[in-house]
Amino acid sequence: RVSGMAHRGRLNVLAHLLHKPNEEILAEFEGADRTDRDDDEGDVKYHKGYSHDHVTEEGRKVHLSLSFNPSHLELVDPVIEGIVYAKQAYLHDDEGERVVPVLIHGEAAFTGQGIVSETLNLSELPGYRTGGSVHIIINNQLGYTAQADETRFTPYPTDIAKEIQAPVFHVNADDPESVVQAARVAMEFRHRFKVDVFIDLWCYRRHGHNEADDPTLTQPLMYKKIAEHPTILHLYSFQLIAQNKISQEEADDIRARIRTRLEEAQQIARRLQVQPQITSFGGVWQGLTWAPDDWSAQTAVDAKILQRIVERATQVPEGFSLHRTIQRMVEARRTMAAGQAPIDWGCSEVMAFGSLLREGVAVRLTGQDTQRGTFAHRHAVWHDTETGAEHVPLQCLERDQADFVVINTMLSELAVLGFEYGISSADPRRLVLWEAQFGDFVNGAQMVIDQFLSSGEAKWQRMSGLVLLLPHGYEGMGPEHSSARLERFLQSCAKNNMQVAYPTTPAQLFHILRRQMHRNFRKPLVLMTPKSLLRHKQCVSELEEFSSGTFQRVIDDADVADPAAVSRVVLCTGKIYYDLVAARSEQNGSDEVALLRVEELYPFPTAELQAAFDRYPAAKQFYWVQEESQNMGAWSFVQPLLDELLPAHCALNYVGRDEAASPATGSGHLHETEQREIVEQALGRSREVVLHQRRQSG
Repeated sequence: RVSGMAHRGRLNVLAHLLHKPNEEILAEFEGADRTDRDDDEGDVKYHKGYSHDHVTEEGRKVHLSLSFNPSHLELVDPVIEGIVYAKQAYLHDDEGERVVPVLIHGEAAFTGQGIVSETLNLSELPGYRTGGSVHIIINNQLGYTAQADETRFTPYPTDIAKEIQAPVFHVNADDPESVVQAARVAMEFRHRFKVDVFIDLWCYRRHGHNEADDPTLTQPLMYKKIAEHPTILHLYSFQLIAQNKISQEEADDIRARIRTRLEEAQQIARRLQVQPQITSFGGVWQGLTWAPDDWSAQTAVDAKILQRIVERATQVPEGFSLHRTIQRMVEARRTMAAGQAPIDWGCSEVMAFGSLLREGVAVRLTGQDTQRGTFAHRHAVWHDTETGAEHVPLQCLERDQADFVVINTMLSELAVLGFEYGISSADPRRLVLWEAQFGDFVNGAQMVIDQFLSSGEAKWQRMSGLVLLLPHGYEGMGPEHSSARLERFLQSCAKNNMQVAYPTTPAQLFHILRRQMHRNFRKPLVLMTPKSLLRHKQCVSELEEFSSGTFQRVIDDADVADPAAVSRVVLCTGKIYYDLVAARSEQNGSDEVALLRVEELYPFPTAELQAAFDRYPAAKQFYWVQEESQNMGAWSFVQPLLDELLPAHCALNYVGRDEAASPATGSGHLHETEQREIVEQALGRSREVVLHQRRQSG
């Protein structure tokens, strides 16, 4: 059983259901230190998870786990579903009988947070089914200080379950035996029908929002009744005594023994100096480790293997009526694989995914319009124009290949990304990718990024190799579809918690995706991906770039004939490189300008940049060039890091758009004017018309 819940009541669950030792829980109250790992930042005690093997009366072992979770209440829901999905997959639990998700909710959060409805919706969709979840709603009839009629308009919080026509059991929490019976029936119902089921646990909050809160300030009448109402312990003890199942002396003895056990645990806790280690590399994580200093990997693939992958991925099934656009794509990719034409982005993806599948690495790619690709470059699923039948070429490479799954998701970012994170955190042997339809759509999943993706390892020592594909680039299409908010990801980077890259060639994409699975550790990977560059004639790679080499964190300027003659070094990342190189090719004396591409922004490629700078001893002018506004993009992140690398007598200048509140202009004409000015200034062809910042020596 895999459980998820918010923080309220978690310590009780940890102690009584998961059997986390009382002394470990109390040691956290007493201030025991965490581990001596610098990147272990820890979390508060009521966010932590735990696992326990429960042995039933029949001697069967049941593994129980409670997932780590932030205070964002229902945010863990899709994460749990993803974890369960992954566990069911590698345990071959196709019917969902061995692994069961259990979600514990607060009634106000359950009705108030949209991620609940999104997760329920997912539970009924292909590629997200887990055989049903058991939901337990702790119905306190109060949300913080808000009463039920202030937080919902329906009689019951479980009315949301009508969305998926799930059964609901309403039960009085003052009657423990009825609660147990409801749980048994719910589990049996889920086991038989493989659908979600709900238990609405009607209860109350004995104290306020926390033990120090005074609820009589806002609910004086309710809490007057609660103060007069006997506790569950008193009610159930009285019931058992009245039924002659225990005596008053036995009840008193039970309470005394529990009190003594807690006091003894507290004494032990006060002597603990360091909290016990969390197990991070058990189960399917065996063989993996914490990230070492070297993050490189051997990623090249023999050309003959790549050609076979493309050959098999472009075979049309007999009798399949192929769309004429797909037929042209098939012919073009065959030409590319044969070495008769350079390889584009779409073909590079086929080779990256196909090579991993042949090596036994499963690949799961999800997102809105992901099967075709927002910009129609992928076509991972073919549709017969006569029958509507579907064909997935990457599922048909070899008989013994790994699974390839590509899913068009519902129009949700938050729950879908949470689900994919859950899979990646539970199954490190699978490459899991989520693609935003446009890069800025990732804004809708920001809580998952902040609370899980960027900080999960630091807080809970839980790793993920999830890949985000975020289309990014300024092309005059307005504020909403220009920026994937690169700056927000870079702001979250610290202590090697994740990778952020902006690859500029198909070969770079190939190598960085393969690198993700060819190392003995996992880190999230955030990729800024192209839009117009998907069909740019210069954004291509030769076949030999895939069969040799590896991912280059910095790409130096191969067109500079005499490095000693270079006086200006222009650094950039992503799409604007192609604007710069096109403009430079029209300019005489181009050897005076070197264009350096920073392909991986984090971890920052200090050594590679230093080596590149050393190649240009006469350079005095260094420019960081970007399409984004000065308060966006990579500038704020790279500026202090580049300053550290440059000699004191060299200046670091900024070239890009002015600060702005909106990511991009809504005027196509103004966009073109700004883009021209940026390129001209970067190459020294005009006076400085864009704000710049100069490095202060000393």
